[in-house]
Amino acid sequence: MVLKVNEIMQILKEQGYKLTEQRKEIIETIFKQNRYVSAKEILNEVQDRFPGVSFDTIYRNLSILSDLDLLEETQFEGEAKYRVSCIEDHHHHLVCTKCGQTSVLPECPMDLLQGLAGDFRVTGHKFEIYGLCKECQQGKNT
Repeated sequence: MVLKVNEIMQILKEQGYKLTEQRKEIIETIFKQNRYVSAKEILNEVQDRFPGVSFDTIYRNLSILSDLDLLEETQFEGEAKYRVSCIEDHHHHLVCTKCGQTSVLPECPMDLLQGLAGDFRVTGHKFEIYGLCKECQQGKNT
């Protein structure tokens, strides 16, 4: 389950950020995609409604949303991609590198690695597996 647009807007307001129409459009664009999307994809969508919006505006908002843990960020194909943060318990994703769709892994892989770190104290981790979803393998997503 992910945060809803109005929940994200409320958190931004509580943190002292203005609730601009452009910011709301950026968030709605990411939310309706329900997958990892690039800044360029977000820009292309937002420019339909706000033709003057710039990459700087997109990146600035992505940075704010990421810093507040409202967006998850990952890297694949040499590019940062974003999606609305999940609010479920601790989990990890399988990520399609073609269409950006994600699936939740049923267990945390770190559970398998307990004890292997020796004296090293793990303070956090991120685990994603990249590949192609069934639809992309079959050529259904273009």
